[in-house]
Amino acid sequence: MSAARGVAVVTGASSGIGAATARALAGAGFEVVVGARRVERLREVAGPIGAQALPLDVTDPASVERFCAEVPECRVLVNNAGGAIGLERIEEADEADWRRMYETNVLGTLRMTRALLPKLEASGDGVVVMVGSIAGHEAYVGGGGYNAAKFAERALTRALRLELLGRPVRVSEVDPGLVETEFSVVRFRGDAERAKAVYEGLTPMRAEDVAECILFCVTRPAWVNVDQLVVLARDQAGASVVHRRPGPEGA
Repeated sequence: MSAARGVAVVTGASSGIGAATARALAGAGFEVVVGARRVERLREVAGPIGAQALPLDVTDPASVERFCAEVPECRVLVNNAGGAIGLERIEEADEADWRRMYETNVLGTLRMTRALLPKLEASGDGVVVMVGSIAGHEAYVGGGGYNAAKFAERALTRALRLELLGRPVRVSEVDPGLVETEFSVVRFRGDAERAKAVYEGLTPMRAEDVAECILFCVTRPAWVNVDQLVVLARDQAGASVVHRRPGPEGA
């Protein structure tokens, strides 16, 4: 099951950064396995690039176990599954939303990494990429739940980097800022107009921009580890610091 560069697994690959990363990896010579809950969307991504599409819900341990059992070897794992829900302040927080964000961003990452680590190490040059967020570096009003999850994911990443020191597995963290994907639609529970307003008056990054950063990390020589890469739009200088121009979006 190995291509020229080996097998790369991408979670949350039915759209956005995950889908763009799958395409980038396939184009670079990896054999790609993609996983997500929306299987039909996933197949639409996988078909044109010759990837293997498998159902995956990282919040479900049994789903993770089934998925990983179908991946006999692995050299690259891109932990992309995640996301935010809502913008409520902590005083108005919904524990169910916080629990879902923690399950997806933190425990889902733990489950996938733990399950595939033996195969990553057996490859002789494994790479784990955590797709984090600028929200894991800076807190902002209304982002408490997502901040908490992404800060925790960064801590997990750092601990893993230390634990794997001396073993043939690299650990990289790619932390993007504003990227125009379905992220905001999900955050605002399907409210497309509210999601669109997030990007008004500025030029956000595209999913492909982040995918190129991930590809850069996994294609460095085996002795090079990109520990952390923070990538923001030119119009963004922090988690909640942006420049918006009047007139048409992105003008």
